[in-house]
Amino acid sequence: MSLNDSTAPATTERVRGRALNVVLWVLQVLLAVFLIVASAGPKLIGHESAAVGFDLIGWGDWFMYAIGALELAGGVGLLVPRLAGLAAIGLSLLMIGAAIFNATVLDYPVATPLILLVLFVFIAWGRWYQTKRLFSSGLRG
Repeated sequence: MSLNDSTAPATTERVRGRALNVVLWVLQVLLAVFLIVASAGPKLIGHESAAVGFDLIGWGDWFMYAIGALELAGGVGLLVPRLAGLAAIGLSLLMIGAAIFNATVLDYPVATPLILLVLFVFIAWGRWYQTKRLFSSGLRG
């Protein structure tokens, strides 16, 4: 076996790792822009398009603003390398809640929150090493 044969798997792994990192960053930026502009924005300014659905829930405007703030924080978190995995986990949980509310309370389609859920889970998986490192470094001091 030659030296080049023994290093081929490591090189292939590095290329795959870089490609995954690029895919994750593109996805994170696109989802962050979507969350901040199209999802959190209308909720935080109390736009009628957002208020209608939250009125049907019946929990008051505070719930709309809280969800908007969580979406904004998650969108920003996706852009911070150290927090991207944790933000994706939080946004995944938010999308589970959105799908449940859409299906049971609002009678809205659940496709959008479920598609977003899959994308956030993919980001959480791809950034798992960062999330693990975040918690392990936080526990040591």
